[in-house]
Amino acid sequence: MGGGRPRALRTVPDTEPRLAFRTIHGYRRAFRMAGSGPALLLIHGIGDNSSTWNEVIPHLAKNFTVIAPDLLGHGRSDKPRADYSIAAYANGMRDLLTVLGFERATVIGHSLGGGVALQFSYQFPQMIERLIVIAPGGVTKDVNPALRFAALPIANEALRLLQVPGVIDIVGVLGQIADRLYRGPFKTLDIFHDSPDLVRVLRDLPDPTARDAFLRTLRAVVDWRGQVVTMLDRCYLTADLPVQIIWGDRDAVIPVSHAHLAHAALPHSRLEIFDGSGHFPFHDDPIRFLRVVEDFVTTTQAMQYDTAVWRDMLVNGVGEAHISGGSSTREAVLDAMGADERSAT
Repeated sequence: MGGGRPRALRTVPDTEPRLAFRTIHGYRRAFRMAGSGPALLLIHGIGDNSSTWNEVIPHLAKNFTVIAPDLLGHGRSDKPRADYSIAAYANGMRDLLTVLGFERATVIGHSLGGGVALQFSYQFPQMIERLIVIAPGGVTKDVNPALRFAALPIANEALRLLQVPGVIDIVGVLGQIADRLYRGPFKTLDIFHDSPDLVRVLRDLPDPTARDAFLRTLRAVVDWRGQVVTMLDRCYLTADLPVQIIWGDRDAVIPVSHAHLAHAALPHSRLEIFDGSGHFPFHDDPIRFLRVVEDFVTTTQAMQYDTAVWRDMLVNGVGEAHISGGSSTREAVLDAMGADERSAT
């Protein structure tokens, strides 16, 4: 899709998601659920919530039981003073699927949720059938400067301004202006492309508990230098896992260059770059998004976890032979893997 916002999808009867709740470890977890069949788990990004998937859920629910949680600290889920690391979120996804009676799932993750999905595939390989990541975090350091700023202590005070009466209305107006700029004279500037969605996320942060959870989550993965977590050193473990990567070529949050690094590091992965889309390609071009997902699922076999194979991969470790792509891409992947500051989760 080119420069416009989402194309309308036709209505699908009897597949609208219902909002449900479960209490796990004493915390209430909200999630949207629809359809029947194999489990399809949708994980949203930082500051967002499960409603971000509302347009595509009814169509996916024709063939799947779709489960779209609000991550802890987000949406209608509880927002305790808790562990908001990627590993903790992966544990939460394991627990939710278990409570709902699903032993395995195809997992789709967006942005932070993509990082959670990758971590889930590493922590619980016996529970994952396929993996789809949309502009996932955790490839290398680059990230939007606004997120680097938000990781600084001063950001606490800046975000508190959202509680001042009238500020949220101003944010809404700024979002409308940014949307018009991106549709009109500045549509070629990527910085404006994702503004409407980013403003939508900001509108949910006046609540102090939501704001604190957002900052805790962000600071677990980003500091002033950029992203502090990488998944590149464990990508070789997905050798038998079908992986689909989706990225917008106008992503203003995480550069599309990361798509090629991830594709090189994830063995046998598929890569789809959405021309004219930003950080939310399933919003920008939901029709193409659904086609890619449906084609990927129907043309791949669910991974069958084998303990002996998994052990052998861990023993042998990662090597340059696991990395594909041209020499510059391979070198960039190896440099990121060899960085002296990266997650050991």
